[in-house]
Amino acid sequence: MTTRCFAVIGAGSIGVAFALVFARAGHRVRVVDPDPGRRAAVDGEIALRLDDLAAHGLFDGDAAAVRGRIEATADLAHGVADAVLVMECAPEDAGVKRALFAEIAAAAPADAVLASASSAIGASRFAADLPEAARARCLVAHPGNPPTLIPVIELVPAPFTAGETMDAAERLLAACGMLPVRLGREVEGFVYNRLQGALLREAYCLVRDGVIGANDLDTIVRDGLGLRWSVVGPFATADLNVRGGIAAHAQRMGAAYARMGSERGQDDPWTEDLVARVHAERRAALPLERWEEGVRARDVGLMRALAARRAAPDADGRTR
Repeated sequence: MTTRCFAVIGAGSIGVAFALVFARAGHRVRVVDPDPGRRAAVDGEIALRLDDLAAHGLFDGDAAAVRGRIEATADLAHGVADAVLVMECAPEDAGVKRALFAEIAAAAPADAVLASASSAIGASRFAADLPEAARARCLVAHPGNPPTLIPVIELVPAPFTAGETMDAAERLLAACGMLPVRLGREVEGFVYNRLQGALLREAYCLVRDGVIGANDLDTIVRDGLGLRWSVVGPFATADLNVRGGIAAHAQRMGAAYARMGSERGQDDPWTEDLVARVHAERRAALPLERWEEGVRARDVGLMRALAARRAAPDADGRTR
């Protein structure tokens, strides 16, 4: 545990969630926001989230101690003064972020990791004009929403981001209970939103074409795809759906998926070398001789998820 603080710029919902993640891990946190109303709301929102986590068996620590580690301030220079990591959670506006990062880089320690929780704006759009040493410490750390409940966080380097910065961000965030995933390069929307966007685009098309209604489509994702994806991802799903693994799945289903893509003007075939690359990664994770074990592990995970769902209503107020 570092004795230096974690700084959060912006006291909106994501900023407050990050403050809780960091404070729950034992760190001092300074939340910077110019709005006195938002600063005043931080402690109450933290208390409410801790109560909710405790009620669901996800927190059994000292809530008062966690709250006591969080300070809200209007002074950015004070907020980042001894920070080991600065997490910017300002509005999704490149100009706003550009101005903030100039101020942050000037005030933060020379070795602090400077991260943005941006949903789609890469660091090359807001940090490129900083001095070389400062921009080398900048990256995007894009969380799921809310990061208190969804641990995955994408670490997205700009072309100028130093490898040491990526290493430090990964280490610090993992130590706070998050699950960092390193991207190889910047791409618009990063991975989280590109996957989400691909599904959402097809969902809109299916509703537009009269194939299905919006609520029924949500049912298919929530109680079908989403339920399964809460246990295994799309590559593991395909790998476990066909005996012989993902290579056999691609041989059986690749042409059908190609036709579906063509309907939308998409030409992204699953080439032999691409399938072989994914197959190799899957076999490293789960050798074919253990395929039955993987299937059972998936099924046990689904049973646990279904049992948990029965304990409480879903977001629409329904129980199963």
